Amino acid sequence: MFNFIKRMDKWIDDISSWLLVISVILMLFLSVLNIFLRWGNTTIFWIEPLVRHLVFLSAFLGGVLATGRKNHIGIDIIGRWLEIKKMYALRLQVERLIYLISIFTLYFLVTSSIEFMKSEAEYGREAFLGIHSSHLVGIIPAGFSLIMIRIFLIFILSFDPTSRNSKKEVA
Repeated sequence: MFNFIKRMDKWIDDISSWLLVISVILMLFLSVLNIFLRWGNTTIFWIEPLVRHLVFLSAFLGGVLATGRKNHIGIDIIGRWLEIKKMYALRLQVERLIYLISIFTLYFLVTSSIEFMKSEAEYGREAFLGIHSSHLVGIIPAGFSLIMIRIFLIFILSFDPTSRNSKKEVA
């Protein structure tokens, strides 16, 4: 079971990495194209809003990758103190509690952002290229959902006896 979860986590990491690379390359290309077009007193009006939404998408994809690498925003004073005191079992329990709190918080953020997306579908308008603004704000619940899934997978993997934390616990 843990091997399947590790593969699923790796798959999410790979897809997020590729989407982030494509997004950054597209942002750079479109921004440079827009600069060159301005020299000729021409512009493509949909480039700037698209680049803004690509930046937004990139931020969430970066969050997904940082979460998988456990480099996401966090204050780990208690965890580091417990590690210094060689209380590895207690540190692991604290990490699991933090994962559960994070999953609950992200669930709230996902449901709230879905409500925002519904509101945007009702009151929003076409943003550019015929794309409705509700589809663009769909980046928010999708991003929070991916981060929540990653944390859930990390939580499950914390019970894997072959994981790094379990080995420290025994040592």
